[in-house]
Amino acid sequence: MSEQDVLRTMDWGLATRRRRGEAMNGDLGIVAVLPEGVLVAAIDGLGHGGEAARAAHEAGEVVRDRASEDLVPLVERCHDALRGTRGAVIGLAFMSHLRRTMTWLGVGNVEGLVLGEDDSALQPKGYLPLGSGVLGHELPTVRPATLDVRPGDVLILATDGIEGAFADSPDISGSAQDISERILAVHWKPIDDAVVLAVRYLGARP
Repeated sequence: MSEQDVLRTMDWGLATRRRRGEAMNGDLGIVAVLPEGVLVAAIDGLGHGGEAARAAHEAGEVVRDRASEDLVPLVERCHDALRGTRGAVIGLAFMSHLRRTMTWLGVGNVEGLVLGEDDSALQPKGYLPLGSGVLGHELPTVRPATLDVRPGDVLILATDGIEGAFADSPDISGSAQDISERILAVHWKPIDDAVVLAVRYLGARP
């Protein structure tokens, strides 16, 4: 399936901002379009500035180059690539339009949740399963979780430069880009870098 075909079943958006006073952003968002669906990653290099950005981009290159791999070996490859760097934390999710599922996992303090189109003010359908650790330094046992997705469901991933309150009752109206930019505008902490990623599953299109 081509990127245009995938675009017919999913909509995604990315918003990012660097810490005030910094020339480089230590947080990075990745979107990789695959024949089966979309892989997204929110990566937070430890600290700020050039060394944090280097760690985030090292992990990002692995995610881009190995996007078709299963999530657990992909995280392990990121961990190996980040040895000798400050390290990074990561949230990864793959949304499959073929299976109508989403598989995800995280290491460190990246937040993620999935919301249904009609119940965004209620309990989310799921929260990102996290292992405690830092890629490049301490890799925990990571266990991916898989959720069924329905048309209108929205995945949100955010690094810790976004206030945790964003998850209390997020507004998921509009496009995925609208959602990402709105969360960043309201919940960004100026003392930190930040990334927000949103993906909406649209369902099969004729």
